[in-house]
Amino acid sequence: MTPHILLINPNSSETTSDMMQAIALRSAAERLDVKAVTASRSPAMIVTPEQLTASAAQVVELGTAHGRDCAGIIVSAFGDPGLAELRRKVAVPVVGICEASMIEASQGGKKFGVATSTPDLIEAIDQRAHDLGLAHLYTGVRCTEGDPVALSSNTGLLTEALAGAVRACIELDGAEAVIIGGGPLGQAADQLRQIFDTPVIGPIPSAVERVIGLIGQDTSVPQAV
Repeated sequence: MTPHILLINPNSSETTSDMMQAIALRSAAERLDVKAVTASRSPAMIVTPEQLTASAAQVVELGTAHGRDCAGIIVSAFGDPGLAELRRKVAVPVVGICEASMIEASQGGKKFGVATSTPDLIEAIDQRAHDLGLAHLYTGVRCTEGDPVALSSNTGLLTEALAGAVRACIELDGAEAVIIGGGPLGQAADQLRQIFDTPVIGPIPSAVERVIGLIGQDTSVPQAV
């Protein structure tokens, strides 16, 4: 049986979990299976610092409950809620989508920015860049306008709005790579990667590649054949 990655959706939307799982499965390209679990105590889309902080407890609960049965875990909310505590509690590699995408975007010393739809989370995103030691390469966040929950319900409008934020990161801030900052924005990230010459980083594929790489370094974890 192919070992699997556990993808934790800290948002409470099963539809979002299905979308994230589909992206992760494509990225894994049959190297590992991907199973998704969904938080029940968060809003359908986390958009405030308070919601992000509150989601961490259930991320840890879900990770510890399923951690013995998987080869690695992805925390699929862009603020990486519960990541550090979950790492302390399970024996498998644990990766956050913000962490993974920032590490990928900064490879080779590239300056990178974040395009997202959640302006209230800018400070949390800034903090992740500082925590990862990447502040010197980080050009900041550019946000879409309007209500992020309403925008997320229209994929076409979301993608168009995010494209404007990506252009601002590149043209105004000098970003040499742009991350689409949010697990629920994963489908839009896939589309935007095809539009720009500048690298546009989808955080879920970044996390898949990072966790598979870490699994490969951990000889105690069963490997796919």
